[in-house]
Amino acid sequence: MSIIANFFVVLVALECFYIMYLETVITSSAKTAKVFGMSQEELKQKSLNTLFKNQGIYNGLLGVGLLYGLLFNISFVPAILIYIILVASYGALTSSPKIILTQGGPAILALILAIFA
Repeated sequence: MSIIANFFVVLVALECFYIMYLETVITSSAKTAKVFGMSQEELKQKSLNTLFKNQGIYNGLLGVGLLYGLLFNISFVPAILIYIILVASYGALTSSPKIILTQGGPAILALILAIFA
């Protein structure tokens, strides 16, 4: 892949790590509440807090998978990017349309660049 494609893949991985940070480390913070459009009180509920932490681990592992793919086995990077785009599409349909741009946009760019690089 080209340097530009690699840059965007790393950008998507960093975004995954940021989401993981929001969902697992600062789960009930004002920042997390703002990003996800929820109240801090909602985020402090044990069941929701546990679900967020679990979801955060998935995001972190996607980031790890992308970086691993860049370093050792580039062939599965497009599959992970497609997965991220599909999840963002589902989120846009069920939660907020802006998710396709905020979470899916960088992955879409990275996939296009990876395919044509």
